[in-house]
Amino acid sequence: MSTAAEQLENEWRSDPRWSGVKRTYTAADVVRLRGPVQEEHTLARRGAERLWRLLHEEDYVHALGALTGNQAVQMVRAGLKAIYLSGWQVAADANLAGQTYPDQSLYPANSVPAVVRRINNALLRAAQISAAEGTEPERDWLVPIVADAEAGFGGVLNAYELMTAMITAGAAAVHWEDQLASEKKCGHLGGKVLIPTGQHIRTLNAARLAADVAGVPTLVIARTDAEAATLITTDVDERDRPFLTGERTAEGFYRVRNGLEPCIARGLAYAPYADLLWMETSTPDLDVARRFAEAIKAEYPDKMLAYNCSPSFNWRKHLDDDTIAKFQRELGHMGYKFQFITLAGFHALNYSMFDLARGYATEGMAAYVALQEKEFAAEAHGYTAVKHQREVGTGYFDLISTVLNPAAETVALRGSTEEAQFA
Repeated sequence: MSTAAEQLENEWRSDPRWSGVKRTYTAADVVRLRGPVQEEHTLARRGAERLWRLLHEEDYVHALGALTGNQAVQMVRAGLKAIYLSGWQVAADANLAGQTYPDQSLYPANSVPAVVRRINNALLRAAQISAAEGTEPERDWLVPIVADAEAGFGGVLNAYELMTAMITAGAAAVHWEDQLASEKKCGHLGGKVLIPTGQHIRTLNAARLAADVAGVPTLVIARTDAEAATLITTDVDERDRPFLTGERTAEGFYRVRNGLEPCIARGLAYAPYADLLWMETSTPDLDVARRFAEAIKAEYPDKMLAYNCSPSFNWRKHLDDDTIAKFQRELGHMGYKFQFITLAGFHALNYSMFDLARGYATEGMAAYVALQEKEFAAEAHGYTAVKHQREVGTGYFDLISTVLNPAAETVALRGSTEEAQFA
């Protein structure tokens, strides 16, 4: 074994980061695949290391799904410590095909990495503006991004390449679901087809291998859709057979029993190969969450869990106000260390624009002025985007101009309406 492989093997054995993580390949395999030159992935590395610390230091880390770079900036400014990036939202309004799609893996596979990079670019710009102005308290703008890899857009090679692209874009963690990629559906749609347990383990290992080859401790999150899925591709895996009904469909799929029991079975199988486990659910149910957590932690007491506080749930239909108020704290006590609202960006963007447009259609400028007054009021809480020229970096690029030419007369903010009216 080469010296590099020996060092890597020793790291896997001794570093607490890799405690409880199982790989189906060797350090020699990783070194051989790295090639002679290894790129440094700064954003992915610092994001993964920061997320790992937060997950172990905080009761839980909660995040909202960002649809744009500006939304991500506002999330960080408001105090959130991580960002979630939903494939559903990318499908709906942020994919490289320029289309509006349902969450069925219809968009180009490099779309989510492109949005990861867009969000990181927006956060980097916010950090540059803040540092250049020197008027704000120090803030770490580059918060971890947890990104959606869907069902991997194909086999293990697709998963490997997609994970590599996520790391290159600066993702801190990536989640993978155990659906058939060619039939992938949103977790809250019907018609979901599972892949065999062993096949999804290979997907998780492909993601881990890509991270190891890149030399980045990116977190791997395993999601199961077995709570609601009714079909599976094949009966080849003996771990899946207890849940098969014996029926076949016209497509050749096998029918399966769904519910909590197969989710627990799959969670236990995925646990050695993932940093967090996520069971997709149909309703916000603390009892179901507790039963899943207890079953996993009985065998893997240190395994962290993730929970989708989904906008697909009608929350008040299922829970009273007191339960809603304590919901995330209760999940945190159970071990659900990462909690997120997947489609927060989609709903916030659409409702706020509809509300403004409806008022503008009937009241004209009064509706917009009412919005502006809310922005002015929010400045007391740290909101800065009312000064939109400053928010996108006009002052930062003025600084570049004056560094290059101290006598520059063409700087943009000086003499602007923003300077005159929003001081």
